[in-house]
Amino acid sequence: METKSIMIVGVGGQGSLLASKILGHLLLSQGYDVKVSEVHGMSQRGGSVVTYVRYGDKVYSPVIDEGQADYIVSFEMLEAARWLPYLKKDGQIVTNIQQIDPMPVIIGAKEYPKDLADKIKNAGAKIDAIDCLSLAKQAGSAKAVNIVLLGRLSHYFDLPEEAWMASLEANVPAKFLEMNKKAFELGKQSV
Repeated sequence: METKSIMIVGVGGQGSLLASKILGHLLLSQGYDVKVSEVHGMSQRGGSVVTYVRYGDKVYSPVIDEGQADYIVSFEMLEAARWLPYLKKDGQIVTNIQQIDPMPVIIGAKEYPKDLADKIKNAGAKIDAIDCLSLAKQAGSAKAVNIVLLGRLSHYFDLPEEAWMASLEANVPAKFLEMNKKAFELGKQSV
C-alpha cells in the first residue's frame, strides 16, 4: 500500500495530540506501519499546532511536505486555510467551522478572514466542514471537538467501527470514555 499522510492542525489546547495518538493506535491495530510526529509550535499560548500521521506498508519518515497530505483534519477554519498548501490535489479537508481569533485579531491589528470555506473550495480543495463544537457540547463536553472530528474523519476510511472504539478505549480515561464515544458517533452521523 502506498503511504498515506494525515495532518492534524489546530490551536494549542484543543486535543490534537490525543487525536493523533488515537489515529496512530487505530492504524497500528490494522497492521499498518505508522509514524507520528508532533510539532507543538506555541501550543501553550494558543498558537498553531500540527501533528503528522503517516501510514502504509512501510513508512520511512513522519514528515509531510507541501502537496503531500491526503487529509487535513482541522480544529479551526483559519488553520485549515493556513495548511492548505500541504494538501494533495485530490486531498480532503475535514474541519470544524469554529473560529478562534489569533493574537493579531484579538489586539485589533487584523481582521479574521471572511468566507474561509468558500475560499478553500475556490482553491480547489474538497472540504467537509461541520460544527464540531456544538456536537461536542451535545456529547457532554466542549473538549470533545477532537473526537467529533475523528468521527467525521472515519467516513473516509474503510475500517471497522469496532477498531475505532478500541482505539478510543485504549487512549481515553475510563471516566470520559462514554462521553467520547457519544462525541465520535455524533461526528460520524453529522452531515
